[in-house]
Amino acid sequence: MPDSVPTTTRPSITFQRERHSRLMAGHPWAYSNEILMTAEAKALEPGGLVTLRTAAGEPIGTAMFNPRPLISARMLTRDTGEAIDRRFLAARLERALALRGRLFDAPFYRLIHAEADGLPGLVIDRFGDAVVVQINSAGMELLREPLLGALDDVLAPRAIVLRSDASARASEGLPAEPLAVRGELEGPVELLENACRFRANLLTGQKTGWFYDQRDNRAAVAQLAAGQRVLDLFAYAGGFGVLAAVRGAADVVMVDRSKPALALAVESAALNGVDARCRTIEGDGIATLERLATAGERFDVVVADPPAFVKSRKDLAVGLAAYRKLAKLAAGLVRPGGFLLVASCSHNVAPEAFAEQICGGLSRARRSGRILRAAGAASDHSVHPFLPESAYLKALLLQLD
Repeated sequence: MPDSVPTTTRPSITFQRERHSRLMAGHPWAYSNEILMTAEAKALEPGGLVTLRTAAGEPIGTAMFNPRPLISARMLTRDTGEAIDRRFLAARLERALALRGRLFDAPFYRLIHAEADGLPGLVIDRFGDAVVVQINSAGMELLREPLLGALDDVLAPRAIVLRSDASARASEGLPAEPLAVRGELEGPVELLENACRFRANLLTGQKTGWFYDQRDNRAAVAQLAAGQRVLDLFAYAGGFGVLAAVRGAADVVMVDRSKPALALAVESAALNGVDARCRTIEGDGIATLERLATAGERFDVVVADPPAFVKSRKDLAVGLAAYRKLAKLAAGLVRPGGFLLVASCSHNVAPEAFAEQICGGLSRARRSGRILRAAGAASDHSVHPFLPESAYLKALLLQLD
């Protein structure tokens, strides 16, 4: 499919005087307060391709432009003559695929992680011969058809699942859309992670159906699990708990409020032959922590990987207090010498602020110890070097005295 706008006739968006240096240095975004937001610019179709120019008229590159949000332009290429078409998108997919082939032995990973893979506002997770696509920017929405064609060219997947329901779409002026499937997909799929088999529902599961970002943190916890009693809070489909059992945990308790998610965890435990050592509790993570503490329960390893407590900046104070409370309650269930992993997927929470709240929780629980690992997401969730704030995942693994 050819570029919808010939490179020679793309509209130009011009920076205000001396406001282009950050983008010229490598940042992939231009903000609305950095460019000349003329009447002509405001009238452009959200997400359309434009040529970015300095105040002096010198071309900088090709971007997707949306006059509505603060992030107005998202860079695609420095070559203003390059066509943004099916071939361009296939080349980006092939580059990302080659990298994942170096990182992983099996085709189960995040294939495209937005800006870091040169495709802003796009997430693609691969599950063998099925892929899940999340389009979160107006520009990528306009490129949907050539993108799907490029996926066919590069991967020829059996099924493509379109999950266009993310909250990020609202800031781009995009509506949430119902689930769509191209190809054949019946029920949950099987994936392989850390040499462990899991079941994931790509149609009704959270986000894309699985959280590949915790791959390395799951492995770190599992390394400590042999012969131990493990509590996996906010377990979802059992990523931490089932792997711990496979690595030799004596007893695993997985807690989540989603009955379908826990059903997948049970299926995964059975797939790996560890279901006799795994059990589930359906319920809220915090409330279950409180009940277990009252009952005098203790564990050798506790994992607390909650959903985002801070979904926007206005939630920051309340969310930070929630992380502190979670750390206090979880620490109270860890036996002396045992291990605690606490994670946050809230991108509005800085690593320093997160660590401060975890330490505050430990203090209130009258516990101390040592940090063994401070980590983020797995390598398939790479970070653009000029967007450090996109490193959303934070995880602290501690041994407690």
